[in-house]
This record gives sequence, structure tokens and C-alpha cells, in this order.
Amino acid sequence: MKAPAGRRAAGGAAWASVMFLVVLAVGAFLPLAIVARPSTGGEILDAVQDPVVWRSLRFTLLQAGLSTALSLVFALPVATALYEFRRFPGRDTILRVFAMPLALPQIVAVLAIVGLYGERGLFSQMAESAGLGLPSIYGLSGILIAHVFFNMPLAVRVVLGGLAAMPGEYDRLAYQLGMGFTSRFRLVIWPFMRPALMSAASLIFMLCVTSFTVVLTLGGGPRATTLEVAIYQSLTFDFDVSRAILLAGVQVLVTAIAFTMLTIAGGEVSAGLGIGALRPFPVRRTLVGRLLAGLVIVAGALFVTSPFAIVVWRGLAADLADLAGQASVQRAIGTSLGLGSVAALLSVILALMLAAGITRSAAGRRFHGTISRSEWIFGQASSLILVVPPVVIAAGWFVAIRQFADVYSAAPLMVVTINAAMAVPFAIRLLLPAVRDAAERYDRLCLLLGLSGLARFRLVTWPVARRALMLAFAFSLALSLGDLGVIAIFGSQEVQTLPYLILQRMGSYRTQDAAGLALVLAVMTMALMMIADRAGAKNDTGKGAVR
Repeated sequence: MKAPAGRRAAGGAAWASVMFLVVLAVGAFLPLAIVARPSTGGEILDAVQDPVVWRSLRFTLLQAGLSTALSLVFALPVATALYEFRRFPGRDTILRVFAMPLALPQIVAVLAIVGLYGERGLFSQMAESAGLGLPSIYGLSGILIAHVFFNMPLAVRVVLGGLAAMPGEYDRLAYQLGMGFTSRFRLVIWPFMRPALMSAASLIFMLCVTSFTVVLTLGGGPRATTLEVAIYQSLTFDFDVSRAILLAGVQVLVTAIAFTMLTIAGGEVSAGLGIGALRPFPVRRTLVGRLLAGLVIVAGALFVTSPFAIVVWRGLAADLADLAGQASVQRAIGTSLGLGSVAALLSVILALMLAAGITRSAAGRRFHGTISRSEWIFGQASSLILVVPPVVIAAGWFVAIRQFADVYSAAPLMVVTINAAMAVPFAIRLLLPAVRDAAERYDRLCLLLGLSGLARFRLVTWPVARRALMLAFAFSLALSLGDLGVIAIFGSQEVQTLPYLILQRMGSYRTQDAAGLALVLAVMTMALMMIADRAGAKNDTGKGAVR
């Protein structure tokens, strides 16, 4: 009797997590629909005919398509070189550096890219001294550079993760047959690389469709505005609710299509968090091949690391002591850490509840056979935030809360809940294997001993899943610290996070202050990301397993 009761408890917790995510995401559209009812016909029809809506849609698809193509074009040679030259000095360090853009706050990366490619940027001055000119960083060119910086390393890690699944005998056979690089790439490497590239392409396209901070800061005007930025502008500047409703609906439609593409391609939004170990099989390489691979790897590493160097250089040039003494900075850091920690804890709890429900459902069918409807729902619930992006959710609740209370007083609650939901897809990917492992190893023993509830979590789940729980918390906290989308709508002088304060300093042309604050934020998030990536690498190689 206890086993069904345990499964019911886990299922009830999982359903509670599902309902939280559904109410948060889908519930955001109810106030939009209620507000839109009186204006059905007139204002909505005008919004449908509004050129801003369709211009935003066209630019969203254009920049996402170009960003995806460029990211893959640059990632393909880098991933191939890293695969071929597995004994390259510092290869593991480079792969860890390639993980950092995954959690680097976009507002920090924007400042770094402006410092490199802006009018007074390092590369711009070098090009000017050589008699060349670079296009303006504000507009499509700047957006593409920023998206390639974020997504090229992601594509490299996804592709290498796919190549890690290749049986070691393939390399050995290619070596014995004396295959050259061209034949080996076409017959051995490409069949494993192609599905990973398709997965990376759909993932990158989806991330670029939902890009907010990059386009908000580098868009450069109405001609470079995506759907999410247009929603933000409609609510905060124009307060055109009808336009915001239509934009939100179109945005959800686009993200739903992008998520369908991602699912068909077999990808997941948390791809790139870990890479399986590549066997250093000693395949013969020519000297020219080694040199070319080394040059490609170095070029890719410099492209990724140069923004970090600019962040450090410009941040140290700021008056950090003066910034540390400012009350507004202290409040912003405290607010970011406080709200981020609560959001990360809530995200881990929601993901753990979903993982327990999935595991219990799978145990009910002995981890094989047809997946039940509840197990499928639990598995897909975390992806709801991908279909309904955080900015759309924030816009819906902004309109709802405005009808009954001071909208800005609800900022802490909305930042915590939406950021927590945003991190759930990553957290569950990290927690589910550990929870499954604990269930497969100790379910029968717990049943015999009568362990359940908090006692089981403390004595069984925590020792097995401790590393995964800490990893999920660190990654969720890093994501929450760098988020700008929700606070951009709900932020005020009373509630400011560090990214929001950086945006304000940039808007008032206090670039030195913004650079110093960006360094502080980068250090906080990168420390968390390095801890998460190191722990993830140990999990992937099995070194961190609890015995």
C-alpha cells in the first residue's frame, strides 16, 4: 500500500508544479483577452493593420535566421578542429570558456561588444588605422555579432556532444583504412555531426527569436525591433494595449513553431551544458592539418574571450570604490542576490517535483513500456516557458495587476516567479538523471524501511542528488542574476536589479559606471557558471557519482 501512496504523493507534487507553470504562463493571456474585449473590432483591427507589427515580425525572423546561419558557419570549422585535434594544449579550458556565454548576462556582453566594435571600440580603431571602416554596431550588424558570440560556442558544444556518441571503433577503422581528412569527414564524422547541427540550428533559432536584451540595446531604431521589444515598447512607452495583445499572440505563435522545430530535430534547450568525453585516439594528422586546426581553434577562442577581456579592462578602469559606496548600487546588488536566490530555490523545487513525478510514473511501468499521459505532461510542462516567453508573461501580468493594484509593487513577486519558471527547463535536465538514479537504486530499500517524505529526501535523495541540486541552483541563480526582460517591464526606482541599473546608466551615458557594474555582474555569474560547468563535467564523466 505504501508504494502506490508514495507514487500518489509524487504525482500530486508534480501536478502542483504543472499547475503553477500553467497558471503563470497561460494565465497571462486571460487579462489580455479581458482588456481586449471592449476594443474588439476597432482597435484590434487597427493593430492588425499596424505596419509596426509586421515590420517587427519580419525583422524577428530575419535576424533569427541570419544569426542561426552565421553561428553554424563559424561553429562548424571550430567543432571539427576541436574534434580532430583532441590533444590541443588547453582544449578542456577552451571548452569551459565556451560554456561561459551560456550564462553571461546579455547586458554585459552588449557592453563588451560595443567596447570592441563600437565607434571608439578596439577593433574599430584598428580598422580605422588600417584605412578600413566597420559598419555601425547599432542595428542588424550589432545584433548578429552579439548573437554569434552567444550561440557559436553553444553550437560547438552541441556538435561535440553529438560526436562524443560516436563509437571508438569508427576512428580505429578509419585509421586502419588510411582515410584522409576529406574521406573521414564525409563518411565518419558528418553522419554524427549532421543531426547535432540540426538540433543546434533549431535551438539557436529559438533563442534568437526570443532575444530581448540584445535587440533592446543594439537595435538602433524602429527598423531593428523584434516582437518582444515591440511588446515592451507598446506597454512602457505607448501603452498601446491592443498592439501589445496582437504582438504577444504573434510572438507565441512564432515560438511555438520554433519549439516544434526544436522537438522534431531532437534538441533541448539545455543542450551544451555538458560534453561527453572524447577518446584521444592517435589518428595520424599531417603537419598542415595540425596547423590549420590550431589556427581555427585559436581564432574561435579569441572571438569568445575578447569580450571577457574588454569587460575586465573597462570594468577595472571604472571607479569601483566609488560605485561600491553608492547606495543605489548596494541596493541593486542586494536585490539581485535576494530575488535571484529565491527564484533559483523555487526553480529547483519545481524541477525536483516534476522529476519526482516523472520518475514515479516511470517506476510504475518499470522504466520501460509505453509512457503514460501524466508522465508525458510532467516532461513537457517545463517547456511551457519556451513557448510563452518571459516578456510575454510579464506583459500579461502587467496588464492584469494594473487593474487592481500598483503594478510596480508586485515587481519582486513577478521577477521571482517568472525567473524561476525560466530556469526550470535547465534545472530539470540536471536533476532528472540523479532522481532516477536514486529511485532505481533505493526504491525497494525505502519501501522495506518505510522511508518517505522528508526523511527519504534527507537520507536517500540528498546524498545521491546533492551535486545535481547544487548545480541546478547555481545555474538557475546565474540565469536569474542576468535577466533583464521581466525587470525591464516591472522595474522602478524602488525595485532595481543590477542589469536594470546597468541599463539606466547606459541610457544616461554614464558608460564608465555601466562598465564597472558589468564587471561586478560578470564576476558573479561567471563564478556560478564555472562551478556549474565543472560539476556538470564531473557528472558527465561519472566522476561525481555518489557511491
